[in-house]
Amino acid sequence: PLSPQELHSGRFWRWVLAELAATLIFVGVVLGASAAPGPLAPALAGGLVAGGLVCTLGGPQANPALTLALLCTRKLSALRGAAGVLAQCTGATLASAAARAALPDDTGLVTTVSAVGTAGTALAWETFATFQLALAAFAAAEHAAPQAGLALGSAVAAGALAAGPFSGGSMNPARSLGPAIVTGVWDHHWVSWGHPRAPPESPS
Repeated sequence: PLSPQELHSGRFWRWVLAELAATLIFVGVVLGASAAPGPLAPALAGGLVAGGLVCTLGGPQANPALTLALLCTRKLSALRGAAGVLAQCTGATLASAAARAALPDDTGLVTTVSAVGTAGTALAWETFATFQLALAAFAAAEHAAPQAGLALGSAVAAGALAAGPFSGGSMNPARSLGPAIVTGVWDHHWVSWGHPRAPPESPS
């Protein structure tokens, strides 16, 4: 567990900076791709950038849902978990502000419940998509497979395509929080935070 004294360590702050930078990059890429019509572009962009971040930054979570899942399973200390979520939300907000300034309008920035179903349907799909992403993340970390980037990227893309028509397929509360902060649109925002779940423990 991380002790308060370790707040003075360079390793801890490098980890926090990596979470901030990774979330900024991830959200920025997804928001840029969201300017294209349809769910395919942001799903593919999210999958590709997630896989790239695993290879370049060593597997940052870049997602409060994954950080909370690690916290619930005691694989992360409370202090490190809180710092990680704060860094992730900060990175997402910075990316969202830049995307809003660069894009012609706010279309595609905010994840919303679609007319296809209800808020409950959106929550169910968002929970399912996030669960399969967390399962892939835990399995990749458990086995340290060289294909971890491919596994995580595929899980991000698959989840976004599956949940996209219902909830926007965020699977990442920071990705939803950043645009909500910069646009002031909070409709059904709770759907993005109502789903963090820890996958079952792997058998020993």
